[in-house]
Amino acid sequence: MAKPAPGGFEVIDAFSRTVGLGEQLNSTGALSDSSMDRAISALKVCASKIKRDGATHVRAIATEACRFAENGAAFIERVERETGLHFDIITAGEEAALAAAGCAALADPTCENVLVFDIGGGSTELVWLDLCERCETTGQPRIVAWTSLPCGVVTLTDMFGLSDECFEQHCIGVELYDKMVDYVRDRLRASGAYELFADRPDDRPAHLLGTSGTVTTVAGIALGLKKYDRAKVDGTWLHLDLVRQVSLRVAKMSRAARSRHPCIGADRAEFIVAGCAILEAIRDLWPSDRLRVADRGLREGILIRLMAEAGDSALARERIMGAAKSHTVEQNS
Repeated sequence: MAKPAPGGFEVIDAFSRTVGLGEQLNSTGALSDSSMDRAISALKVCASKIKRDGATHVRAIATEACRFAENGAAFIERVERETGLHFDIITAGEEAALAAAGCAALADPTCENVLVFDIGGGSTELVWLDLCERCETTGQPRIVAWTSLPCGVVTLTDMFGLSDECFEQHCIGVELYDKMVDYVRDRLRASGAYELFADRPDDRPAHLLGTSGTVTTVAGIALGLKKYDRAKVDGTWLHLDLVRQVSLRVAKMSRAARSRHPCIGADRAEFIVAGCAILEAIRDLWPSDRLRVADRGLREGILIRLMAEAGDSALARERIMGAAKSHTVEQNS
């Protein structure tokens, strides 16, 4: 929740919980009862905050898990009955556009283009932004191309059996991890994504811009944080070689060890290895020296849209949350 403010908006309250809505979705084609119950429990917290603080403009969205699941629409109806929140099941295209809008302020203004990616639970969105052209209405960089891969951290975790109890005390290992990277890379190539983005100027982005829990977690580990700190992570530059180092370090941890790590925690411990594999596959296909980390994305994109619709378009066009800091992590802590 936020209110308009100079520079974009001021966050009033925020809440996040990992619920794994897409667990077993690949194998069953439906949302599981347990995952829907977890999601309902989290959404009741959201609904109470919205009511308590008297939000005047509200939008709620559902993404890949509900797009794909045969009971996705029924789940959305249940959410409205039990929480009062109405959700729109948005298209992959709108998801990509919202994610890009939410973090575009972190694109290096000295570059001509940037590849934005958002690693979600059920899908991964990639968006090519032309920083030399901007939309007159929103002030956002022009989207040149986008694609959505139906592969996210939850679906990839299920596919490779990373939820099995054998990984509780034992690491996944480099060999299995590399197989995951190869699988995602092959999926990206087969989807036509490589050809779609390879035709852009210089055959590669000026830099990568990543938004998702995976990317922010990797950054937190790289920074050696004793606890996650958004102010230190958002806007951080990572050298891409460091991504591999951190990813292998995470893959060599047991799930119990990942749960205890201050930048991973119990909620993300099961899914972070799959996220790192997706991140590495993107790095391999579109090599760049620099990755900028965004602890912002879909939610901020929605806020920008809501402000514009409410008549605060001038504020929405400004860089959100002020000027982002810029520092580079050169080696693992």
